[in-house]
Amino acid sequence: MQLHAARLCFNCEEVHDQPACPACGSDSFAYLSRWIPASERPARVRERPSPETAETYRQLLDATHATSGKGRWMKRGIVGLAAIGMAGWAWRRSASKE
Repeated sequence: MQLHAARLCFNCEEVHDQPACPACGSDSFAYLSRWIPASERPARVRERPSPETAETYRQLLDATHATSGKGRWMKRGIVGLAAIGMAGWAWRRSASKE
């Protein structure tokens, strides 16, 4: 039972964590944290990655962000084709309205 949820029954002095005392059924209680200060929950200690693992992550991130020249030209080509296609579509629309 955690201290911040522990309750002391005023009638039978039973410690519980339910809305009513399970021993006597009374609903008059006080939280134990009123008299006993509950410390903050301890922070979880994270393990530091090994230098090898950290270096592997760095290499993966660098590979993800660095684009090759071939990939860059491929993206530019796709954008160019899309622009030409949209211009052709707009030109045909305006020609059909006239």
